Amino acid sequence: MTEELYQRPTWDEYFLMIAKLAATRSTCLAFSVGAVIVKDRQVLATGYNGSPSGSSHCTSQGFCYPELSSCDASKILPSRSVHAEANAIAQAAKHGICTNGAVIYVTLEPCLYCLKLVISCGIKEVFYETPFNSGEKAALRDMFIKEGLVTIKQISISETIAKKAATSLLFPTSIPKSSQLEED
Repeated sequence: MTEELYQRPTWDEYFLMIAKLAATRSTCLAFSVGAVIVKDRQVLATGYNGSPSGSSHCTSQGFCYPELSSCDASKILPSRSVHAEANAIAQAAKHGICTNGAVIYVTLEPCLYCLKLVISCGIKEVFYETPFNSGEKAALRDMFIKEGLVTIKQISISETIAKKAATSLLFPTSIPKSSQLEED
């Protein structure tokens, strides 16, 4: 038990957990997605998917468009949400933060539009939790990878680290560790 108590998340797990926490701020009815841009193991910006700043939130009004319960319910209308990756990049730009040479962690593999944006702002590595692209979209993604524009890797959080993170969210963390050991 003592070994698990002191086990630290890997850097990938740590930043993916931050992206997952950002996803809890999502205002999209279709997907909750979070992103975090990192450079030299420092967080530069976070983002989550939701309506553009100043626009009504889909979660507040109960729909994306009138007569449309969710953005993914239409094959014609585009999503109202700004994607998490785009919001993180926009936040960095808004505050004058350079993303060139950074990496991004996202809870959902970037769509092709976001992947192109990620590449164009100088982010070279993408770490994601859940796959999204398939078929022709995956082929285009793979072309960008083959051209050396970006690397993409699916990652996950170990069960031990996930349980530790859940405990730290549910209970105070700033208590002496000796108190925790005595309880076990």
